Amino acid sequence: MNTYGTYFVNDKKKPLRYGEINLINPKRERLRGEPKLEGKEAYPVFCGFCGTDYALMKMGEKCELDEKFPEGEKRLINGHEGVVWVPSENRFAIVLIRGGDSFDPTRFTEDETYFEYGCDKADGLFCDKDYFNPDMLLHLPKRYEGLNKLPLTVAKRLVFSDPYACAIFQHERMTDIGEAQNFRVIMARDKCGESDARQKAKNETFAKTVIYGLGTTGLFIGDQIRRNHPDAKILFVARSSEDSDKVKFAKDVIKADYLSVSDMSENEIADSIKKYFASPCSVFVGTSGNAVECRIAFEHGVLGCNGIYDSFSLGPQIEFDSMPFGFKNHVILSSINFTQKHMEEAIEILCESRFDEVVELIDKDEFTSDPIDAYKNKIYCKAAPLKTAVIWNKEYIDEVK
Repeated sequence: MNTYGTYFVNDKKKPLRYGEINLINPKRERLRGEPKLEGKEAYPVFCGFCGTDYALMKMGEKCELDEKFPEGEKRLINGHEGVVWVPSENRFAIVLIRGGDSFDPTRFTEDETYFEYGCDKADGLFCDKDYFNPDMLLHLPKRYEGLNKLPLTVAKRLVFSDPYACAIFQHERMTDIGEAQNFRVIMARDKCGESDARQKAKNETFAKTVIYGLGTTGLFIGDQIRRNHPDAKILFVARSSEDSDKVKFAKDVIKADYLSVSDMSENEIADSIKKYFASPCSVFVGTSGNAVECRIAFEHGVLGCNGIYDSFSLGPQIEFDSMPFGFKNHVILSSINFTQKHMEEAIEILCESRFDEVVELIDKDEFTSDPIDAYKNKIYCKAAPLKTAVIWNKEYIDEVK
């Protein structure tokens, strides 16, 4: 059986294409010990573009995608963010992206395997129809059951289910590590018991938080910190103008402050951050994709003693001087994943959020007529919106509500 969609291949000139593609439906398991199931047919309805898509296209240009293709194939249908319609169940669903022969695919070990729809060894969402493990077609909140058309505002919010689930996972791990890292210091300082010290450590971990970079990842991590730690001081640091729409949105929704550093040297950036907190910070979240993050945190002393460096950028090398690193008791965290529990929580939060306001649409025909040009000159260019998405199947979207 065939479908139409976009897909990656190894080709220096045309690594991303739109056209007719053969569909496959191998049996896959959600978790180790569960039965392998054939996929259930679903129609992608609304799809979002992620930086991973752009990175995969670049890998295709370098002919480095062999390990990403489904077994026996020389192409990968891309896309891992969005909403699908499940015709056999007459409902909308969010696809749980990662599964495999592992107890927890987000924390797999050396003897375990995983797959990711649209990213790694399994076809994704940018197509007219595809097959997904039925246990990985997550439900929307009950109030959206029975609908045959999904309000566009809700679809825009739900396009963030994957990255927002990542943010929930990031907050969870920083909380766990921050508690373990600092409760003994608080016991000694406050002369209190372990239980009280652990609870204090959870909040004090985020007391002075820097989020370096203002994409959706940083925005969502900031939102999670604000929801769980209302007294935290949060400072976004990025190159965007103070009066840009995304900065205004972040300040309004996250109740955070912002530092524009487009014309600053590294020393000036570091001094400004330390001046804002009147001290070094307790958490430094790097999301900009630039190695300046670690230099600001470590070389320029922005990350304080017993602090956490949460690296959410793919690509930059993290470097530090082992002497001050050890004596300051720093922790570096790097884990870009989530579980089904995180995604289900993300779905509930997003449906009540304002994040639809940062999503802009590209016309499907414009995208499919030249997907490479769309990627380079609209979706991922410097002037691109915070998030771009496409209505893939207008039959299932209510554009009025």
